[in-house]
Amino acid sequence: MIIIEKINIKDVPVLHIVAQENIDKPLPFIQFIHGFTSAKEHNLHFAYNLAEKGFRVVLPDAMYHGERDTGLTGMKLNLQFWDIVLKTIEEIELIKNYFESKKLIQIGRIGLVGTSMGGIVTLGALSRYPWINTAVCLMGMPYYEQFANYTIQEVKERGYDVPLTEAEINNLLQKLRELDLSKQPEKLDNRPLMFWHGKKDEVVPYKYSRQFYESIVPLYEETPENLFYITEENTGHKVSRKAMLKTIDWFTEFLQADKAL
Repeated sequence: MIIIEKINIKDVPVLHIVAQENIDKPLPFIQFIHGFTSAKEHNLHFAYNLAEKGFRVVLPDAMYHGERDTGLTGMKLNLQFWDIVLKTIEEIELIKNYFESKKLIQIGRIGLVGTSMGGIVTLGALSRYPWINTAVCLMGMPYYEQFANYTIQEVKERGYDVPLTEAEINNLLQKLRELDLSKQPEKLDNRPLMFWHGKKDEVVPYKYSRQFYESIVPLYEETPENLFYITEENTGHKVSRKAMLKTIDWFTEFLQADKAL
């Protein structure tokens, strides 16, 4: 039987999914980060299948999402996008520390996966946390500074006021620069990383994740099996069943207890 436990870790509501027989055991541990305007419950099918394979899975609600919704919509929510990304990266460590303190994580068996905004978060988290052992990016991209500048410019061109001073914008860009994996790909350190992206994605264009993947191939020259990119020709901004199954296979290959690190 698969258990779904609803808990709060400080201010973060999460769903904890695990097989009943494993509930008190240290297990390989995976956090799954949802997309923009989504919520933790929307990825329960992923978590269920991963829990069946022997993983402990946690689905958090990002700031302003799910149980943390404060009514922000449209451009007001869009303007919070990068603050949400930064806050979520901080909370990934908070959640990990909570389960680690309860001795529920196998040492060296920590994975991270996310869709869309969650994929963007995943790549930023890889630049900050060397304790993430393997990751999957579904429809994400790592170009934080470039896209933040693009977002700010787009808001101005649409005639909206940017609710930040120039000093605040520069401070935000500096924070994003520090997490921009495209500027420091060596921080991947050969850790297993899988990408999935549909070629017809119009929300987070396919070309950006593909461009980044091709740029880091040389870094994996000695461990090519640790880097994988998969796409689907006719798929847009929606994770397919094929992507889910490949994600489960990836974590089974690189995060299970019988896999040598």
